[in-house]
Amino acid sequence: MRRHIKHVFFDLDHTLWDFDKNSGLTFEKIFKLSDIETNLEDFLEVYEPINLKYWKLYREERVSKANLRYSRLKEAFDILEVAIEDKTINHLSVAYIDYLTTFNHLFEGTFEILDYLKNKYELHIITNGFEEAQERKMKNSNIRDYFKTITNSEMVGVKKPNPKIFNFALDSANALPEESIMIGDSLEADIEGADNIGMDTIYFDYRNLNNTKDYKRITKLKSIENYL
Repeated sequence: MRRHIKHVFFDLDHTLWDFDKNSGLTFEKIFKLSDIETNLEDFLEVYEPINLKYWKLYREERVSKANLRYSRLKEAFDILEVAIEDKTINHLSVAYIDYLTTFNHLFEGTFEILDYLKNKYELHIITNGFEEAQERKMKNSNIRDYFKTITNSEMVGVKKPNPKIFNFALDSANALPEESIMIGDSLEADIEGADNIGMDTIYFDYRNLNNTKDYKRITKLKSIENYL
């Protein structure tokens, strides 16, 4: 039976906001400003899986925000055997956050799907990202006004997939789980987390990993129209 959906909750990074592209452009900028001589493609190839690993540790409360920001860079430079001082890594970790929101590429079809949904549903964000950065990302990319509520992990004190953040978001939106759907790129954080409290889900498999048979899956945002 098709649910009567009233509320659509989106993840932000890797779902609407093209984190990989914006992150790559940010590293290009800050390496140039800091005279870091390393091949950007080689760095990103090493850094991106390390970053995902540290975000998983952060979700599990096993590293702090400061530790995440430092260690993901330190580990990447160590693997590449690039000698770099701790003070430079700390400087880069701050510069990265400062410059990240100056690049605001969205996934193909973001505005089109938000325009398609906005008059039919109430739209919301649930994100594990840092509060100050997430607000800037949404404002600078001109998508902030589409969303009635924004829930981030720092305001709740826990991160997806913890049920508390989903329940907080539902309460903020005055929404029931059975009339809500979560759209995100992380099977663990977004999809399993939302499913566990009774929300409907759409897995945005933008990397086309095809690693689930259990959930509705899309590889392009436009395909949301097949379900909503």
